Amino acid sequence: MSDSNPRYDPRLHVVLHQPEIAYNTGSVGRTCVAAHAKLWLVRPLGFRVDDYYLRRAGLDYWQRLAWEAVDDWSALVAALPARRWLFTKRAPRSFWDADYRPGDALVFGSESTGLPDSLQEQHADALLRIPTSDDVRSLNLSNSVAIAVYEAQRQWQARQGR
Repeated sequence: MSDSNPRYDPRLHVVLHQPEIAYNTGSVGRTCVAAHAKLWLVRPLGFRVDDYYLRRAGLDYWQRLAWEAVDDWSALVAALPARRWLFTKRAPRSFWDADYRPGDALVFGSESTGLPDSLQEQHADALLRIPTSDDVRSLNLSNSVAIAVYEAQRQWQARQGR
């Protein structure tokens, strides 16, 4: 199930791999609309896509969102042949050190377990982390997405001399 008539051409792709919390996904959807990014959801999901909480967190922006749900990682790779950056707190490389390009995909794992080890092993050269103090285990998923999306846009703006 996906929005067949998005209101913008995506400049970036945000992938949530097996998200569990509707509120987070709704907030990520709102960020995607603001940034003209497409949201990809990789099943299984911890909620239904018509979930009240998902739409509540996304407010009235959900109908403006370009999004698509796929059954698994293989289906995502087939449908989205973009360059992928995978975010994990265990990555040795900071997200500030990546060279983001329009059309890239930013991939985030589930709230409770993050990205599967198998994906991290397959994409070891594309793993990124958002630096945090040792006082927290991790950042909220929707906050992490917003930080990464706006860093990509900041880089694009800097290259254009803005």
